Order: sequence, then structure tokens, then C-alpha cells
Amino acid sequence: MSADEVVACSRCGARRGADPAEALTWSTQVDRGVRRWLCPDCSRSHVRDIEGKLPDEYW
Repeated sequence: MSADEVVACSRCGARRGADPAEALTWSTQVDRGVRRWLCPDCSRSHVRDIEGKLPDEYW
């Protein structure tokens, strides 16, 4: 990932700010070669689905 890449949540569309501490709270996953980001709120809401490795369609 480059420093100027815009990161947005794949669920809600929220954009990650420039604060390095905030960047640590975001989650990422790679599905079929595509990197997807989740904001802290969406990660918390779907933690059981993520841990169960359920496909996104079931969320």
C-alpha cells in the first residue's frame, strides 16, 4: 500500500484518516486477490462472521 492510497471501508464506505493511531484500528482481508478494508465499527459489528470465515454475502 502506498502512503497516498485512499483507504475506504468495503462495507460502509467510511474513509480512513491520516492519523497513524487510527490506521491501527482498521482491518484488512484479501479475497481472490482483492484487498478489502473494514473500519473499526464494521469490524466490531461483524467480528463473529469474520472469525467464522463466513462469505460477505451472509453478513
